[in-house]
Amino acid sequence: MIPLRPAAADPTLVEDLRGAIREIRDFPIPGVGFKDITPVLASPALFGRALAALVERLRPTAPTHIAAIESRGFLVGAPVALALDAALAPIRKVGKLPFRTERIDYTLEYGAAALEVHADAWEPGARVLVIDDVLATGGTALAACALVERMGAEVAGCGFLLSLPFLGGEQRLGSHRVEALIRY
Repeated sequence: MIPLRPAAADPTLVEDLRGAIREIRDFPIPGVGFKDITPVLASPALFGRALAALVERLRPTAPTHIAAIESRGFLVGAPVALALDAALAPIRKVGKLPFRTERIDYTLEYGAAALEVHADAWEPGARVLVIDDVLATGGTALAACALVERMGAEVAGCGFLLSLPFLGGEQRLGSHRVEALIRY
C-alpha cells in the first residue's frame, strides 16, 4: 500500500481542481468542450491531493481488483490500486493485450467500440472497482462493468476524477456506486 494523505481536511480541493482543469473548445469535434486533466497531472501536489481524496471515497468499496480503463484511467487506477492494496487489471482497446482475453463490444453515441481484459485478470467473486479519468456519456464505463460481471466478478463501484452529469453517464451507471471528485 502506498501512503496518500487522507483528504478529509482538504476544503479547497474542488476549487483547486476547477482552477487547473482546462476546457478545450471544439475538441475532438465542433461543439464539444473537452475537459483536459493534464494540468492536474503536471502538478504533483494537486494530483496527489486528488488521488488521496479519491482513495478515501473508494476505500469503503473494499475492492480486490482495480479495472483501469485505457488510457488515462491507467494514470488514476494504478496509484489507487496501490493505495487500496488491490490488484491492477488494465482494460484496453482490442489487440493491445498479449494473453488470452475476454472481449465486450458496445455502442457509443458516435459508433461501435470494443474493450478487452486478460481472461485471468480476476477470479469469479472478486470485487472489482472500475476506474477512469472522466465520466461523460458512460458508454465505456458501462461496458467495462458489463465485462466485469460477465466474467463472474462483482462491480464494487466506479471512480473518476471528474464527471459530466449533463451527458447522462451517472444515470447510465445508476445501479453502480459512482464516485467523482468534481462534477461539471
